[in-house]
This record gives sequence, structure tokens and C-alpha cells, in this order.
Amino acid sequence: MTAALACAGLSKAYGDLAAVQDVGFEIEPGESYGLLGPNGAGKSTTISMLVGLLRPDSGKVLIDGKDFAADPIAAKSKIGYVPQEVALYPDLTARENLRYFGRLYGLPRKALAARIGEVLDLVSLTDRADDKVSTYSGGMKRRINIGAALLHRPAVLFLDEPTVGVDPQSRMAILNGVEELVAGGMGLVYTSHYIEEVERLCKRVGIIDHGKLIAEGTPKELVSLIGGDDRVELTLDTDDIEVALKLLLAVEGVTEGVQAGAGEVRLIVDGGRSLLPALLAAVRDVAAVTAVRIAEPDLEAAFLFLTGSTLRD
Repeated sequence: MTAALACAGLSKAYGDLAAVQDVGFEIEPGESYGLLGPNGAGKSTTISMLVGLLRPDSGKVLIDGKDFAADPIAAKSKIGYVPQEVALYPDLTARENLRYFGRLYGLPRKALAARIGEVLDLVSLTDRADDKVSTYSGGMKRRINIGAALLHRPAVLFLDEPTVGVDPQSRMAILNGVEELVAGGMGLVYTSHYIEEVERLCKRVGIIDHGKLIAEGTPKELVSLIGGDDRVELTLDTDDIEVALKLLLAVEGVTEGVQAGAGEVRLIVDGGRSLLPALLAAVRDVAAVTAVRIAEPDLEAAFLFLTGSTLRD
């Protein structure tokens, strides 16, 4: 079976900065792949090279067997790409937007008319098809943007933060629709700052940090890398969160820790409940603990363990 996506040795540098270094992975048809990384880790550069927006310094990308370097038009014809920012014409209706993009894909007029109807139904916007996109909610714009990327039945769909800023109803519609597409045999590359989306949708996950693919596997396999450690989240009332974090990291049994926001720290510990008294005692003189949360290992904990950062850092 030809891989929906295969890349190897992808590298990109900007002067002395190595943005991406020797990244490679494969996705089979009907497989969903989550690509995660802290901000500035090289994830966006990698995606740009995979969809043909950026030429790699070295390496190879094949989409459904089509080599980007040898035949970029054929490779791009196999891709559906939905960027972070909505890429639609607001003064056109949804149907007009789809007709425009369908013609760019080279779809025959008769086949395109039928496909537009299918896509509108797929993204649940048939009843608003002839309204201008400028009148749509943020979630509706996201859905029709995904629809535009599906017109030509791509082998691989790239979704870059598709649910940012959308309402819960649209978010659920997007996730349900993506699951149906993957079940129908489409390959998926999915990036998101919402870890629960990646856990739900993605069969395998790759984690990029400092331009390198540092870990890859199923969510369960990645979680197993941190063993049985728990995640402890503490909300602190203090004027010096950095001092409090240093004291917490010095407690025996704490393996990792980061500041996760104003007054909040996240720790990876060996035995969260048994270690809690020692954690509270460690910061007693510098901070008041106003909230505590203990969670069993999950993909977010694995991400923190592997990168030393939260997903939104």
C-alpha cells in the first residue's frame, strides 16, 4: 500500500538557526497523525514544507507516491490544507467560495456542482450555502474552510489548529467530521494546542522540539515513557513564582516542573498523593497554595516530560 504521506530527512535552516533537522515519518491511508511541539519548536516550518509552501534545504516529501521535488503539481493535487487563519473570500457566499476553489483544483463544472453539494452537506452548511461568508460565525467559517480543502478528495488532509476560537457546537461538528473522513480512508496530519483533541483523533503522535522529532508513537506508547508518574498542578498565591518552583523541584520525587501560567505550576512526580504533604511544606514560607489537582499520566504529561514545556509555551 502506498503511504498517504512519507517524508524523510527534512531540514531547514535560516542562517545559523536550524529550524528543522532531519525530520521524517510516514502516514498510511486512513491514519491520523498528530504533530505536536512547543511554540518555536519547528512544527510550523515542518508543516509548510510538507504542503509545499516552503522548500526544504534537504530531504524528501512524497504525497500518495508523488514526489514534491520531481512533480510538485501532482503532489499538491493530493493535499488538502486548512491553515490556522481562515482563507476564504468574505464577500462571496459559501457556494461561490467552493466553486472558485473547485475550479482552481481543475474540477469539471458538472462534477464540481455535485461535489459542492456533498461538501456542504458534510460540513452541515447546506442551509447557509447562499449566504455571504462575512455573515458566518467563526465556527461556520472554519467548517466551510475545511470544506474547501475537501473538494478534490485529497489523499492527505492537513488541519492546523482547526478549532481555535470556535464555539463548542462547531468544535464538535469538526471533530466528528474529521473522524468520518479518516474512517473513509483519508490520511490526516493534525496540529492543536488542545491535547484532548489529539488524544481523541490521532492514532499516532510525533513530538517536535528544537527542530527535531524527539518522540513518536501511539498516545499510550508516549505516556509509557514517563512510567507511572503523576501530574500535580498547584495554584499559588505568591509574588515570586520562580522561587516557589525551585523549592518544589528540590523535593525528592519531583522529576519535572514548569510554570504554566500566572500563579500556576505543573509538576511530574512519583506518587502525587503521597508526595503532596512534602510539596505543600516546601512552599509554605513563600506561597499560599489555593488549589491542588492531581492527575494520572496522560499525553499532556508525556509532552511536558519530553519537552519541559506545556503545549501552549
